[in-house]
Amino acid sequence: MKPLFQERICGVVAAATAREMLAQLGLALKRTRTIELRLDWLRHEGELVLFLGWLGKHRPRATLIATCRRREAGGKFRGDLATQLAILRLAVACGCTRVDIEVESAERFPGGTLQRLLGDAGTLISFHDFNRTPSSARLRALARRLGQCEGDAIKIATQCPSLRDAVRVLATCRGRRNVVAVPMGEAAQPARVLALAHGSALAYAAAGEKTAPGQLTLEEMKRLYHADTLDRRTRIYGVIGDPVAHSLSPVMHNTGFQARGMNAVYLPFLVRGLGDFLEAIEPLGIAGFSVTLPHKERILRHLDGCDPLAAAIGAVNTVVVRGRGKLYGYNTDYVGVLRVIERRLPLRGSRVLLVGAGGAARAVAFALAQGGAVVCVCSRRAARAKALARSVRGELVERRRLAREFFDAIVNCTPVGMHPRVKDSPLAARELNARIVFDLIYRPRQTRLLQLAEQRGIETISGVEMFLAQGAAQWEIWNGMRAPEKVMRKAVMKALRDEDVRK
Repeated sequence: MKPLFQERICGVVAAATAREMLAQLGLALKRTRTIELRLDWLRHEGELVLFLGWLGKHRPRATLIATCRRREAGGKFRGDLATQLAILRLAVACGCTRVDIEVESAERFPGGTLQRLLGDAGTLISFHDFNRTPSSARLRALARRLGQCEGDAIKIATQCPSLRDAVRVLATCRGRRNVVAVPMGEAAQPARVLALAHGSALAYAAAGEKTAPGQLTLEEMKRLYHADTLDRRTRIYGVIGDPVAHSLSPVMHNTGFQARGMNAVYLPFLVRGLGDFLEAIEPLGIAGFSVTLPHKERILRHLDGCDPLAAAIGAVNTVVVRGRGKLYGYNTDYVGVLRVIERRLPLRGSRVLLVGAGGAARAVAFALAQGGAVVCVCSRRAARAKALARSVRGELVERRRLAREFFDAIVNCTPVGMHPRVKDSPLAARELNARIVFDLIYRPRQTRLLQLAEQRGIETISGVEMFLAQGAAQWEIWNGMRAPEKVMRKAVMKALRDEDVRK
């Protein structure tokens, strides 16, 4: 059977003016040869005529999909059915070889009429629900309804507040070659990457402005995740947390996989409830995952086994999925702390203040105590701080004492100052009385806390150092081989520099 699309990752071109559409089209053509043209985004008829005029004259060598989605189906086009069809026919005359038309419009044409009106263009009959995902039974019925419109392929795109919903959408592809499955929403973003591996005929990515919730860019889909090379044998890893969009773990781990030529991918999972994620492990084929805020301690009750050190710490940041879905936990934050601090400070006898008492703080506290440091804990959650200090035979320090105390090092173990609240600091400048200030946050690389410390002439350590060290340890636990640390570091540092340039 001849494929409907030249490439399975489709770049979406959507803008208000012909000039912007053409600029996006140029960028998209550098990444893919299948491109959707959202004609309904053009702000008026004049821009539409300009854009299609250029298209008809230059005719790029690509599979171009014309879309003029009406407002009733989540698009921007306000005209009637006849005008919509006229625009699509003009787009076909100007070089578009495929047309995406929503089922609400397609059903208004008697059998075979739509295909005759559109000539030789292939048709993609689509359904969109930006509010929810129907039940599995309704999705099957919906697929049958779309198929009755006699198009070349069908598309089902629904809002997925959970991974459970996303898995149901991906299941619509099973055993069929002409179904496009699009799980929408931030929680479903990993499923967008995995859609092609699960059999979807197409996956969408933005060439410019994003047109649907959770949509990724072409750069991310092609360069970061290599979504068009994934298959059912791909080993799936990821990071679970809330928030998780800021994480550079995908950059670090995917670079490592690619450097070693492995069929593996690492994805960000926005997880608010652990139950939803845990149910998705088997259907998505997840082999292991990183754990970040707020789940480092919560995950413990769901494990089938745990490394003794991680159990003693009471927090896990790394999980391996073994046979029959058994979960085993580890803590590599501990390793990261030791690798970073021991290069700067002889731990034995040093007095180190931890700000915070959560999962990250527990790993830092145990690492420092194991190295012989005197651990002091300060947190707004007094009971937790007291319990942590007691567990490492340390000292509880009240916030009001900090301006009068001196420490060999201060370590921020809280999320205060993390992207996007980059102007916040967990401590004031007058409270920074130490030789070294270490912030576990790595994005931004230079947090407000570190800026305040430098202004006082204090040596600083960015969280990127611990991030890289614990990440390499995770990679080695999952893969049983040495991590390519140099290329992983290079990729992370480049991403941080690029972010600084964009600011």
